[in-house]
Parts: sequence; structure tokens; C-alpha cells
Amino acid sequence: MIQLDSVSKYFGKTMVLNEVNALFEEGKTNLIIGQSGSGKTVLLKCIVGLHEISSGNIYYDERNFSGMSSQERKLIRQEMGMVFQGGALFDSMTVEQNIRFPLNMFTSKTREEKIERVNFCLDRVNLDKVNKLYPAEISGGMRKRVSIARAIALNPKYLFCDEPNSGLDPQTAIVIDNLIREITREYNMTTVINTHDMNSVMEIGENVIFISEGAVIWTGNCEEILKADNKTLQDFVFASELMKKIKG
Repeated sequence: MIQLDSVSKYFGKTMVLNEVNALFEEGKTNLIIGQSGSGKTVLLKCIVGLHEISSGNIYYDERNFSGMSSQERKLIRQEMGMVFQGGALFDSMTVEQNIRFPLNMFTSKTREEKIERVNFCLDRVNLDKVNKLYPAEISGGMRKRVSIARAIALNPKYLFCDEPNSGLDPQTAIVIDNLIREITREYNMTTVINTHDMNSVMEIGENVIFISEGAVIWTGNCEEILKADNKTLQDFVFASELMKKIKG
């Protein structure tokens, strides 16, 4: 579980986050949604410590992350997995080397144990015979799955995904959504997903937080969102023609 208590963020005199209160639940897919410039990306970066918050507190299972030293935060970060928007795989490394990278950094496992873990993670994301291939030799959807495999290599308690479906076709996006949801439930992780994809919201939005102008103005789930009495949210949700048809 991750809890945000009155989190604000300023860049100079500009307020980007305004006293955000939120609870990201364990074993659920927690989605942050909002228009471009709403503050959702800044919020995600604050949660993982890439940005220092200006005020408030962030708790990881009642541990005050915002009040920790750099060394204490490093220990928390070893419990995190990250799926970046572009995958962020190392082009000069094979698939196996990419997944082994966090194992090399944070564990003292033997080479054999690391390869065993790599193969386990690849099997979990339904990839086979790709160990020796380079990112340029596999499809975009496969690269995202490799990114997820790397993110779970250290068996994290917390999984963060930044626009995981960016650049993917709708069918592949559904596969990635379902994979993230399955892994979240299987390992009982606290998964936080930053997205603007309404298909993802309707598919796996178990806990959805909508941000507008740096503030949380609605919280609910994928079933409640269509009936929410909030004009700003409704304008966002039904912006696409497909969602308009669903509403109609």
C-alpha cells in the first residue's frame, strides 16, 4: 500500500500538485489519469522519488518515504519495479542481459541463479527463445513484455508503469493490460499506472484517481467512472468517439 498525505509540488512559484491525498491499494491496479499537463506524470515521479515534494508525506506501508535519508530510500527502491513509457531497454544488451541488469546491481546471486530467474520472468510474461535477441530484433509488444519481466526480476512489492501501452496497437495493449493485472494479483503488488488510455481504464481500472490542475477531483473504479457526476471527468472520459458511442 502507498499513501499520499497532502502532497504538494512547486517548481519555483508554480504549483504543479495541490495537496494530493490518495491511497494506492495492494493487489490492485491503481490508475492515475488526467489530461496532458494535469500533473499526473509529476505525481508519479514524486511517488518514486525522482522529484522531491514541496510539502506533505508519502508512505510505503506506513514507512515515511519523504522523510528518509538517501540510504534508506535506496532500500525502498529495491522493492520497486519500473516499466517506462518507451520500455527503456538497453539497446546494446540482449534480452537476457537487460533482465539480468537489476539482479547484477542488487543481488549476490550466482550467474546460474540469475539466469534461472531471467527464464522464470520471461516465462511469466509468455516469452520464449528470446534470451539472445536484442531489443531491435523483437516487436514493440515483446519489448514491453521484456520491460515487465525486468521490472519483476527482483520480485518487487511496488510496480510503477508509465504509459505502458504507448505506441502499441489496441490488441497488443489489451494483452499488456491483462498481463499487468495478472502479475499484480499473483504477487499481491501495489501497482500504480500512469495512463491516458481510456481502454486501459475500462479494462483494468480497479482504483482510478483523476487529476485536474494538480488536484485529485475524483476517485473510483472503472464501473463507477461512466456514471460519475463530474463534468471535468466526463469531458475527459468521453473525449473519444468510441467512448461517446459507449455512453450513447
